[in-house]
Amino acid sequence: MLTTKQNVLRRFWYAVMALEDLKDGPKPFRLLGEDIVLFLDKDGKPAALKDRCCHRTSKLSKGWMNDGQIVCGYHGWTYDRTGKLTHVPQFPVQQEVPNLSTPAYHCESRYGYAWVALEEPLAPILDADEEHDPKYRRIPQFYEVWNTSAFRLMENSFDNAHFAFVHKGTFGQLNQPLPEKYEIVETDYGFEAETLITVANPPVQHRISGTTAATTKRHMRNKWYMPFCRKLDIEYPSGLRHIIFNSATPIDDSHIMVVQWLYRNDTEADCPAKELIDWDFQITREDKDIIESTDYDVPMDMGRRVEAHMVSDRPGMLMRKRLMKLFEEHGETEVYAPRNAGDTVPAIAAE
Repeated sequence: MLTTKQNVLRRFWYAVMALEDLKDGPKPFRLLGEDIVLFLDKDGKPAALKDRCCHRTSKLSKGWMNDGQIVCGYHGWTYDRTGKLTHVPQFPVQQEVPNLSTPAYHCESRYGYAWVALEEPLAPILDADEEHDPKYRRIPQFYEVWNTSAFRLMENSFDNAHFAFVHKGTFGQLNQPLPEKYEIVETDYGFEAETLITVANPPVQHRISGTTAATTKRHMRNKWYMPFCRKLDIEYPSGLRHIIFNSATPIDDSHIMVVQWLYRNDTEADCPAKELIDWDFQITREDKDIIESTDYDVPMDMGRRVEAHMVSDRPGMLMRKRLMKLFEEHGETEVYAPRNAGDTVPAIAAE
């Protein structure tokens, strides 16, 4: 699947940029191959426009803010949050401003980030109940580019079979390669997946897990929000909750911005934020290294037999089926790059 060629994916929300990063002026971003500019209006609310002045096509992100409106750095043409041209400094005061505009996108603030949908959204921004629960603190973790596709990260997030191998340096156990089975319930937004796994518990994780035992259990209650967001809710026997949210925000077909934040039901004194970030950084480095070695053009239609499958791949296979159904409902087919005949596998191993 070439993400930028599937038009329906423009109708979902993606976490694009931290609000804090917009306080000093407009910033550029590429979302699904489209160049946009983000800024804060006079009320401090985020806005997103096409990063293109309608005068001489210069990037608005090269400009600055004036009373909550964005000023083009080339000739000073000024736009409000709706993209409407409001001021042309070269015109006499009495001359009317032309009825011109640059395209505006849906933009909302949630969980410390500006979220953008390029077209009318099909679903709301995911709901993080922990945001409003005083027992939890929110910790921003990662905002970084990965050289892969959004689907690869989503699928990996629900793949229990890779723990023993990819994460052998952190929580994985090579002597336990058989993955635990997910109990999956489909929802209107995607699915929920629950499982209980045993993991290694090295000393660096003791304050994170709340136990000094050599191994511990993770009760995992996960959610997939179609197409590219997920919730990883880990509960340890100690009662500690380690709840990660991700938006695999597609920059283009082969690059994503990984936006990750964390909720914990403890305090900074119990376990410092830096310790939590450092631990999850080690884990994500393991994932990043292996995922970036895979093809970014992931086949959604499993009938093409580009990749083999096994029973533990069920979450990823379900994602493929749901996305194929989404495409069909909106009059689309999967768009993908041509492949050599030798790239196919003789049969699907297991469904």
